[in-house]
Amino acid sequence: MLDRRSVLAGLGLAGFTGLAPARAQPEWPSQLIRIVVPFTPGGSTDVLARLIASKLERSIPGKGFVIENRPGAGGMTASGQVARSDPDGHTLMMGHIGTLAFAPSLYPNVPYDPVKDFQAVALVAMLPNILAINPKLPAKTLAEFIAYAKANPGKLNYSSGGQGSAAHIATAYFCHRAGIEATHVPYRGTAPSVNDLVAGNIQFTLTGGPAVLPLAEGGQLRVLGVAARERVGFAPDLPTLSESGLPGFEAVQWYGIVAPARTPRPVVERLNREINALLGQPDFAGALAKDGAIARPETPEGFGKLIGSELELWREVITRSGIKAAE
Repeated sequence: MLDRRSVLAGLGLAGFTGLAPARAQPEWPSQLIRIVVPFTPGGSTDVLARLIASKLERSIPGKGFVIENRPGAGGMTASGQVARSDPDGHTLMMGHIGTLAFAPSLYPNVPYDPVKDFQAVALVAMLPNILAINPKLPAKTLAEFIAYAKANPGKLNYSSGGQGSAAHIATAYFCHRAGIEATHVPYRGTAPSVNDLVAGNIQFTLTGGPAVLPLAEGGQLRVLGVAARERVGFAPDLPTLSESGLPGFEAVQWYGIVAPARTPRPVVERLNREINALLGQPDFAGALAKDGAIARPETPEGFGKLIGSELELWREVITRSGIKAAE
């Protein structure tokens, strides 16, 4: 008769005295969920985070949600802190193209890896950039503008809300793709950069819709196209730059929820499911459209691929253009 040890050895279980009990997943959420915003209150990233948090409190019962604004170092300080947080599903971050795609190429010694140190949870919104020019320029279409710029190399200036800002990088990318030469003039914020565009001290910019569309309606600016794959619902008559002469050109800002790497998969899937449900609600999508943004439901894997591809795209743009972050 075989003894117990012989049977266990035959099954490859020598040294085990029995099956270990299955470890139960801890209940989630078991505490307050923090959504960290790596910028000051009032900006687009903060507004989106608060909108998401207020909605999720209704669909994910528990201890509630709180927004924590942690500005500093272009968003890198807070991003590094979140990357090192416990991956228990109670610390999230509203990520942005700046912190997750631009920063590693703009700054030395970034304290996190956007791909390895974060778990993509849910893409929330995309904000397409719009090409706006001063109406005194003799150009009514993208083709006419590019022709004018090529006929006047180095004589045009473009504005942005700051050195290394999203508008700076997007417009540098546009200039490269269009084959034109222009000088970047940084400002302390989008509003003053657009004001100087209206005044005629600057000739063009590529920035978010809310900053330029109302001025275009009043005739103070002229918009030539949107840097998105498709025409956008908040400006349906505005052609894409791709269909106007730059095939495949796209330059959008984006926002999405990320968590520390190794956050439990069931938590990630639950958050993704709830956020995507919100994005499908007409009132939520309408609120985004008022700010020139587009609701964009996506799987965690899809959002993760976006982060990876954007890292590569903008690394090439930033390196080629020699863009440095503001000191």
